This record gives sequence, C-alpha cells and structure tokens, in this order.
Amino acid sequence: MQAPAKILVIEDNPDNLELMVDLLEAYGYAPLTARNGESGFDATRDQRPDLVICDVHLPKLDGYGVVEQIKCEPALQAIPVLAVTALAMVGDRDRMLGAGFDGYISKPIEPETFVQEIEAFLPATLRATARLATAARATEPESEAGRRHGEHGTILVIDDTPANVEFARSTLEPSGYAVITAASVREAIDLTGETLPDAILCDLHMVPQDGRDFLRITRSNARLAGVPVAIISTTFEAEHEIQTCLEGGAALFIRRPIEPRALLAEVAALIAQKGEPP
Repeated sequence: MQAPAKILVIEDNPDNLELMVDLLEAYGYAPLTARNGESGFDATRDQRPDLVICDVHLPKLDGYGVVEQIKCEPALQAIPVLAVTALAMVGDRDRMLGAGFDGYISKPIEPETFVQEIEAFLPATLRATARLATAARATEPESEAGRRHGEHGTILVIDDTPANVEFARSTLEPSGYAVITAASVREAIDLTGETLPDAILCDLHMVPQDGRDFLRITRSNARLAGVPVAIISTTFEAEHEIQTCLEGGAALFIRRPIEPRALLAEVAALIAQKGEPP
C-alpha cells in the first residue's frame, strides 16, 4: 500500500498551524511541523517531505530565505514549496514565484478547498482524495462492484467546488448510485423539475444563494418536500450553524472532509428517510 505523503507545514501562528495539520490528517496525510524558518529548513533537509507549505512571514528566517535555501540544495530542489500568505499587492505573486516558490495559498485558509489546492502540487499517486476513492472501490466485493448504474437511487449533488463534486461522484457512482450535479441553488431547482432525486447533498457555502436558501425553497415545495436533504460543510462549522440547518429542514449535517465509506453510509441513511416529514 502506498505510504501517505509527508507534508511539512512551516507556520508560527498556532491556530493556522493547527487548522492545516487537522485538515491534512483528516485526509490521511502525514504532516510534519516547524514554527520558524530555520527549523523548517532543517526539517526539510532531515525529513525530505513530499511537499513544503511555508508561511512567508516567519521568525529567524522568513519564507523567502527558506525557499532560497531549499532550492539551492541539489538534493532538495525537486521538493515543491508553497507560500502561505495574506499578501495581495500587485506584483506579490510574481515576486513569490520568482523567489522559487512553486505556488501559493492565500490566507485566511479555506478549509473546504485547502487539501484540493495543495494536492495540485503532489504526484497523482500521492493524492489522498484519489487514493481514498480508489480504495473504497477496490475493497467492494465483486458482486457489489458490478452494480447497475443508479440501482440504489439518484443523488443530486449541489456544490460550486469542482473537486467536491468529483469526490462525491467517484464515491457514489461505483456503488450503484446515479449522480446528477448542480453548481448553484437555481440550477438545482431547475434540475429537480426534470428529475426528482432520491436524496440531495447540498454544500452550505455557495453564492449567490447558499444551502440554507435551498432548504427554505425545498421545504415549501410540495414536489421536493419528501426528498431528504443533507447539508455538507467543513469540520470547523460552528454548532449553531449546524443546528440552524437541522431546524431548517436538513435531514443530516455531514462534516467535510469525509472518507468515501463514511459518505456512503451517510447517503444510505439519508435515502432511508425518503418520504418522511422534514
């Protein structure tokens, strides 16, 4: 079995460091940490991580110094280094890339897209989202893997982040679900006029309308009232937000990131509620 990628996070802000480490661990990565530039470079040299995520403003040695030292060492040059920065001035991007960074991530960190952003700089074989989905399919019994498409029902996935949509599709379709998708609340309502799904997975944070708007619309729609809706969002969602969604008619609230098998279990539980009053 492929060992998890080692990802070094160099960050002096405890909250940012904890957030990134939690997200990486949730996806099965092996995070390493350093609190300043000097120890970050030492960890890169000693541990040889598959990826380095480096804050620009660091004590002892800033991010520019870290990437300069990494790229000057022949044995380390191939390790991708991503800058984490709140800089937004004209020319900052070019300056970071010119300094040797392979890419950058803007602060504040977006938990829903962070892992997908950093995975773009990892080889496909080391990407956790692909590995988890493949593992879920590979461990299905032979008779399960050959299920007829849509045998277990049709799931509408509403999400404006393509990586989240692809994760849901690659998890659900091999397990016998038909998946239809929409990138907005308006598009989803139009789709349900043509195809009535058995269950709906709806992202909480979308624009211009979000998951709460979708709940308000569907709960007052006689055609959709019996279709169970799960709101899906990050692990770090405030409890009052979760309660608001459940009180607004959501059958379930699913925390992301979620492994494929856990998502399949949640969807099965969701479909079991079809036809029940919200």
